[in-house]
Amino acid sequence: MSEEKKIKKEKKYSPGTGRGKVKLEVYGEEMVEKIVRQSGNSGRVYLPPDWVGCRVKIIRLN
Repeated sequence: MSEEKKIKKEKKYSPGTGRGKVKLEVYGEEMVEKIVRQSGNSGRVYLPPDWVGCRVKIIRLN
């Protein structure tokens, strides 16, 4: 693959690109809204302990 194609592919799928807003419809059991806090070189959100072992989805609102 040429270097130009590699660069285009990386740009196309790179996170943080301005794709605009999308509408998502999610069905579930409970919802909490929290602010992500700094934790070293990443972010962290604390969830209720009874959610441990459950499958969750995180959606960035802004």
